[in-house]
Amino acid sequence: MNITRVLAPNPGMFTGQGTNTWLVRSAGEVVVIDPGPAIEEHAEATVEALGEAEPIAVLATHCHLDHVESANALAARLEVPAMGSSPGPAFKPDRVLADGDTVEVGEVVIEVIGTPGHTAHHLCYRAGDSLFTGDHIMGGSSVIVEHMTDYLESLEKLRGIGLTALCPGHGELMDDPEAVLSWYIEHRLERERQIVAALDRGARMVGEIVEICYEDVDPAFHLMAARSVGAHLRKLADEGLVEL
Repeated sequence: MNITRVLAPNPGMFTGQGTNTWLVRSAGEVVVIDPGPAIEEHAEATVEALGEAEPIAVLATHCHLDHVESANALAARLEVPAMGSSPGPAFKPDRVLADGDTVEVGEVVIEVIGTPGHTAHHLCYRAGDSLFTGDHIMGGSSVIVEHMTDYLESLEKLRGIGLTALCPGHGELMDDPEAVLSWYIEHRLERERQIVAALDRGARMVGEIVEICYEDVDPAFHLMAARSVGAHLRKLADEGLVEL
């Protein structure tokens, strides 16, 4: 199995250096994971990187535009199916994938792992001991979470399953998955403790909590932080620890 990264030219606050498009190649066949935004330069770079391998499918981890905007067009160009968990404004899967499904490429069986949290229908893809994480795990930072209980459960689900590499949707490949997963889980639990402490200090609005818990974070990221704070509060409310 051979893994290739094609970096999309869409750097920014939400995307870091840009969106990673991953190619998984085996025995003369190849699949594309997260083909990225609809930028012609990126589409051409992705097609060129396929080389002589026979395309099998275009896979999407989730429906955010920076990951999937070009999926249907690229799939049509390559004459292969587009696959993912659910349709979105810019994505219509030819095959809907769910936890436990598989996609074969050459001699490799790619396993679909449901990892809700960042979005309700987020998927990761396991090929051998490598996991393609989309926005479930990002290189160099934490992620925005919509569903905190699901997110923590999804992180726990990946622990101890024998991974040796995480291939994220943004950032560099990570070669110590267990350490990364432990950091992600502890980071979220520590943030939850900070939120509870802010509530104990009298904070009642999400904005107030953000100002207290993210005081060392660039204010430009506070709107993103507010979404994760809301997810933490919903988790705490479900557990009966706070009232919304």
